[in-house]
Amino acid sequence: MNNNLKKYGLTEKIKKESEKHGELTLARVIEQQRSSYKVMSELGELEATVSGKFIYETDNQTDYPAVGDWVMLSNVENNQATINSLLNRSSTMIRASSGSGGGGQVIATNVDYIFICMSLNDNFNVRRVERYLTVAWDGGATPVIILTKSDLCDDLSERLAELDEVSLGIDTVICSSENEEGFEQIVKYIEEGKTVAFVGSSGVGKSTIINHLIGTNVLTTSSIREDDDKGRHTTTHRQMLLVPNGGVVIDTPGMRELQIYTGDLSKTFEDIEELAAQCKFRNCTHISEPGCAIKSAIKNGQLTQERFDSYQKLQREMSYNGMNARQLENEKINRMFGSKKEMNRLIKSVKNKHK
Repeated sequence: MNNNLKKYGLTEKIKKESEKHGELTLARVIEQQRSSYKVMSELGELEATVSGKFIYETDNQTDYPAVGDWVMLSNVENNQATINSLLNRSSTMIRASSGSGGGGQVIATNVDYIFICMSLNDNFNVRRVERYLTVAWDGGATPVIILTKSDLCDDLSERLAELDEVSLGIDTVICSSENEEGFEQIVKYIEEGKTVAFVGSSGVGKSTIINHLIGTNVLTTSSIREDDDKGRHTTTHRQMLLVPNGGVVIDTPGMRELQIYTGDLSKTFEDIEELAAQCKFRNCTHISEPGCAIKSAIKNGQLTQERFDSYQKLQREMSYNGMNARQLENEKINRMFGSKKEMNRLIKSVKNKHK
């Protein structure tokens, strides 16, 4: 097995799959900027673009190469190459594309762990963690919550108590770049053959942790602004970096909000779905029905109203995926009024009252 690619996670399974592609060259995507890529092959680092045939045969943007993908190359010459195909992905993290066009955007592929990074100041938000977990579980990787800037937190026990409701046994690491707290725990996840993707808002310390792992300031860093507690964008594109002690990490641009493209609510909200299964009626809406286990759990403090509201919000968001503007508008009308006919009836009634 090629030692160079082994450092980047090459396994016997990947090698055997690549051999089905004849004389094409195996490589892994290590950087992506718009439509151009950097890939690592047995020949070293190459610049690459996708072939015209690949573009013609690919309809979905999520099927294009992304950082972490194993790809097959042709036309390898003068440090240039053409990407002809992708090998099967073991895991994929996808977000909904920004704007009204819909579709998905691949954040990273073939990762073993997704480090969900969040700082322990005003950036702390358990609802945001629920979003990341929903996407992470759906993609097939194992999420780990990384809480940064612990030296700036005066109420750590309260923050951890809030997080307990949503983390549901997920590993959580508390760290600080000021005193290097927690870095030893992070290192345990990163070893030869493993790929770890760092995700989270801007300025929470992703690049700082990666610099520490690599042992040099390979990534530009900046802190969260003190005036509004929002991060500055430092990482501008996705890239994979080799960790000297083994394993690879993927740095990703900060996301102010993670829009869900596909997700696994059953895993993220396992507690709520277990409660819902105990409701008296199978089609319980958890609004006014008798024998509702959800309402009972909220009343006795077993479940917070905020967590249940978040669950319903993400359910609605996922149901909207793939709808056009008219379909979205109709769905909102149905949710608010029951039907368009009922909305028109109410509008007419209000107008008549003001005559």
